[in-house]
Amino acid sequence: MNHQTQLFEIIANHITSHPQQRITFAEYMDLVLYYPEYGYYSSDAVNIGFQGGDFFTSSSLGDDFGEILAMQFFQMWENLGKPQPFYLVEMGAGKGILASQILNYLKSQHPDFFQLIEYIIVEKSPNLQQEQKQRLAEFSVQWLNWESIKSNSIIGCFFSNELVDAFPVHQFTIEDGTLKEIYVTIQEHKKNDISDYSFTEILGEPSTPKLAEYLKLVNIDISQNTYENGYRSEINLAALDWLSIVADCLQKGYVLTIDYGYPASRYYLPRRSQGTLQCYYQHRHHNNPYINIGKQDITAHVDFTALEIWGEKCGLKTVGWTQQGLFLMALGLGERIAALSHQEQSISQLLKRREALHQLISPEGLGNFGVLVQSKGLTEIQARRSLQGLTIPE
Repeated sequence: MNHQTQLFEIIANHITSHPQQRITFAEYMDLVLYYPEYGYYSSDAVNIGFQGGDFFTSSSLGDDFGEILAMQFFQMWENLGKPQPFYLVEMGAGKGILASQILNYLKSQHPDFFQLIEYIIVEKSPNLQQEQKQRLAEFSVQWLNWESIKSNSIIGCFFSNELVDAFPVHQFTIEDGTLKEIYVTIQEHKKNDISDYSFTEILGEPSTPKLAEYLKLVNIDISQNTYENGYRSEINLAALDWLSIVADCLQKGYVLTIDYGYPASRYYLPRRSQGTLQCYYQHRHHNNPYINIGKQDITAHVDFTALEIWGEKCGLKTVGWTQQGLFLMALGLGERIAALSHQEQSISQLLKRREALHQLISPEGLGNFGVLVQSKGLTEIQARRSLQGLTIPE
């Protein structure tokens, strides 16, 4: 029996053992992505990379993304009065490529800062954690779970790149102005007395009042007739739980979140009637989460309004929000592009690097990602010091 079949049966057992023979989509998404050994992120199925991967991230396009982030971390350290140690906590570190870029750059360009960094990775996937340990063997890095990080203990920066989009989301739809949750159940198909089974969706009352509370939090009123019957979208309650934990662990410093998403007013536009859920399999994307079980990534866009408002409730102040393209340009990516013509490289190398740098800022792709910076515990003087990545690039 292959892993895909085993995971199907595990999820089916979860459904049949439920009194109502159903589970929330969030439970389903959590199982297909994170179930030990067989889930997408828990197995060896994860394929991140520009060539042949299921998807690629900014750090897959060369060292520039990590180096520029490192420049911003250095300025954060200066803004905070150069505390010792300075904690960099990367949440969801993929294959460890971004961490390697950051640490290598700081080691060569800011050795004094490098010496006092405490680099921590919070990683749920055992397989990815193993790959990270191999890649980062030369550096002093700690792998911790949330339970190991004490409340109010971190002075530095918590950061993530394309993490929140992979949190399990609840899916909902609207019926006559009423919120209904989308559940997953099993459907039987019979052909020539042979039974086959698949997952299918059914509607029901919300599994928790937190769904309605979330929409109220971000000021979305679905009872208005602007939302037609059948409108569907996602609610990421896990993102709020995660941010609560981060805020509790941070004593003083910043939270930097980079991901694709929108403010709530755009996320829940009536015309975006099928939500933002996407599946990625071998560099192709589609919207059927019930195939390639355990073999494909499933993501949903991030609601940055929810992170800002919930962050405020948790004691995090919004420093600023911008787009990745503007963030990187403000930190000097434009100068890197201009300097290419003065570098001794072959034409093919030059064009490849130029293309990679342009992809990082492309408004049709990575450049349109959101960058949210929040802070906690800063003095008035420290809070007034602007971060270079949030300034308007010249």
